[in-house]
Amino acid sequence: MKAEAALSLELEQLLGKLLRYGTFVASAVIALGMAIFPIARAAGTRAATAGIVLFILLPVLRIGAMLVFFLRTRDYRFGAIAALVMLIIFTSFLVGAAES
Repeated sequence: MKAEAALSLELEQLLGKLLRYGTFVASAVIALGMAIFPIARAAGTRAATAGIVLFILLPVLRIGAMLVFFLRTRDYRFGAIAALVMLIIFTSFLVGAAES
C-alpha cells in the first residue's frame, strides 16, 4: 500500500510540474508576442498563436506523461487507458485535418 501511495505522489508531482512549467512557458510566449506586436505585427501574432497552441497541447502532454509513467511502473491497465485516450485524440486530429 505504501508503494502505491508513493507512486501516486510521484505521478501527481510529475503532472504538477508539467502543468506549472507548461503554463509558464505558454504564458511567456504569449507575452512575448504581445510585446513585439507593436513593432512587428506578423511576428507578434505568430508568437501569440504559438503560445495558445502550447496551452492547447498541455492536456495532450499530460496524457502522454501519464502513459509513459504507467508503462514504466508496469500498470498496464491504466497504460492501456492512456494509450486509448491518445489514440482518440490523434484520430480526431487526423479526421479534423482531413476535413479542412
